[in-house]
Amino acid sequence: MPDLHRDSVVVDCHNDLILLVARKRALGEGAYFRDHVLPSLRAGGVDVQVVPVFMESEYAAEGALRRTLQLIEYLYQEVEAGRGEVALCRTGAEIDAAVSNGKVALVLALEGCEAIGRHTDLFATLFRLGVRIASFTHFGRTMLADGSGEDGTGGRLTRAGVAAVREMERLGILVDVSHLSAAGTHHVLDLATRPVIASHSSARALCDHHRNLDDGQLRAIAATGGVVGVNFFPAFVDPRRPTVDRIVDHIEHIASVAGIDHVGIGPDFIKEYVDELYPQYPLKIEGLDAKAVIEGLDGPQHLAVLTDALRRRGVGEPDVRKILGENFLRCSAPSWASPDDRPGDAGGRGRGRRWGPARRHSRSICARWSRPL
Repeated sequence: MPDLHRDSVVVDCHNDLILLVARKRALGEGAYFRDHVLPSLRAGGVDVQVVPVFMESEYAAEGALRRTLQLIEYLYQEVEAGRGEVALCRTGAEIDAAVSNGKVALVLALEGCEAIGRHTDLFATLFRLGVRIASFTHFGRTMLADGSGEDGTGGRLTRAGVAAVREMERLGILVDVSHLSAAGTHHVLDLATRPVIASHSSARALCDHHRNLDDGQLRAIAATGGVVGVNFFPAFVDPRRPTVDRIVDHIEHIASVAGIDHVGIGPDFIKEYVDELYPQYPLKIEGLDAKAVIEGLDGPQHLAVLTDALRRRGVGEPDVRKILGENFLRCSAPSWASPDDRPGDAGGRGRGRRWGPARRHSRSICARWSRPL
């Protein structure tokens, strides 16, 4: 592993690993996280892993809350069984402590809010359980908003969706606009008073798919102080030429449009999950091949390949560190701090505010920008 990659704080903003862990548990492989997932994160130098709870279609109608709680419980159990190598983190201070002690810091997220319906008061319950990031939808419609697959409706947030933004900001849950419709994304950005993220989205200017963000959306996210985590899913990078260099193209485009302080990585590695559930069959997501992979970068264990590609492209070391993780840590600090410690004017939008310059990773990077809740 290159020294630059090893010495950087690496934040993966999106990996649906808990779904695969749940599948393996059902097959009697209870040690899969410890014996396979954790070593792959270690091999890739991942310091902070966002773990989204995604709702499979069979649970979306009646069993969403039950399944959400089940997956959260599985994650707690994996942390307890992790021999002190992982920590579920709720604040920047906890992330800092975990990384400083050589642990992988896990951050709990929701991918789609089917579990709460329109009952936004349940965000407080989920916050107490550790949820610190939430997106409102997947490709379809929820009681909060339309997903990007429903772009043709022009639907903005529902009344409950507006309430959700306010409640999430009150609690300190980052609003994630990945998967949200274009109109819904603009609605969130109009309402936001804290940084907004897109955990796993790429540049629509380079790959014209509704899951990607146009230049106006990129600028608006940056204006909140937020970050866009570039998605490595081949269909959202370049269906015809999915390569590591094309990922770098997306990173460079977002940096040129939104600024280098507003780009990160949200790889969305799903190869193992798809292979496990659909070993003998083709699988399409939004009509695109879900089994395609980026050669040489199909899992977290290979993330150093991206660092090498960035350096070959001429990206300087300080900017590589920002992309790999420092930007996300800076962005999350205002939300994951107590109200008295949040930077900027009380309740202000903080648009374009610099929360602090990036610096060389010293295993105490989070403490610079965050305080315990």
